[in-house]
Amino acid sequence: MTLSGAHMQYVTGNFTGYNVLVTGASGVLGHGVAQALVAAGANVTVLQRSASKLSGVREIRGSVTDTTTVAQAVEGMDSVVHIAAKVSVSGPLEAYEQVNVEGTRILLAAAQRAGVSRWVHISSPSVAQAGDSIIGAPADPAQPELARGNYAATKAAGELLALEADAPEFRVLVLRPHLMWGPGDTQLTERIIDRARQNRLPLLDGGTALVDTLFLVNAVEGIVAALRAVDTTHGEALVLTNGQPRPIGEMIRRIAVAGGANEPTLNLPSGLAKAAGSVIESFWDADKRGDEPPLTRFLAEQMSTAHWFDQRRTQQVLSWKPRISLDEGFQLTKQYYNA
Repeated sequence: MTLSGAHMQYVTGNFTGYNVLVTGASGVLGHGVAQALVAAGANVTVLQRSASKLSGVREIRGSVTDTTTVAQAVEGMDSVVHIAAKVSVSGPLEAYEQVNVEGTRILLAAAQRAGVSRWVHISSPSVAQAGDSIIGAPADPAQPELARGNYAATKAAGELLALEADAPEFRVLVLRPHLMWGPGDTQLTERIIDRARQNRLPLLDGGTALVDTLFLVNAVEGIVAALRAVDTTHGEALVLTNGQPRPIGEMIRRIAVAGGANEPTLNLPSGLAKAAGSVIESFWDADKRGDEPPLTRFLAEQMSTAHWFDQRRTQQVLSWKPRISLDEGFQLTKQYYNA
């Protein structure tokens, strides 16, 4: 990973002899995990719908919902890192179920038939969030019936499918990266930057809610560490963060400035934002409109309630700690966007 002249090598150890399928490698996280594993000596296959632009991998283009494509992808693999998902905050439930639930079911079945023994499943802390504050909590069980929004509910269902498949010969470890950000990330980082430039990024209740986030490089290294950890610890979920809670307003302002935008100055009461978000999400379809809604009730809840997590179990199981601090991450992000 090169960030505007600062050469960032992933620190992962040696994975020579591993045959790993990484799904979703056209996204920044999947791309980073595949890249790190190739550099660590693994034989890597990637599966995604668009080109991964990776070298040194066996690339298969297609969807996790296609049984023929999935069977081809898992052939000869001993490990799977499942990252592919439909990620959005709007749109019909069926579109999320097809990828996040049925796609996971198809891939699990194919991996078990192919003799895969390691499965690292990338989920989200939203699978266990019901809209209340989370203060120093562990990874609570996924609850599809209580999760807020179609993405969270279907990711919760997919996570439960993976954990139900856990067995001594098919070891499953779930990781829930929380609010990942960093250079090239389009899901959070570049949306913050773009909306700050357009003065369309309000802070809620002054941006005082305390939240955990995760720098991209740490996310990649934590996921790769899980490929070793799953041999000895499996059948559980772990939240993955930098372990540095900060006010969400501070995080938003510093990411915006690192990307060359001005600090956001808008401020809204959270109650008003939640009500407005409910109205907007009732008619907004991101797939048809080509953009995410400016606000949903889920986003308003995320921006106005504390959510930070106890990282002791995560770091113990993975034998890992985040290597890049938030301050270093802001600097690397600034270098990247300045270039």
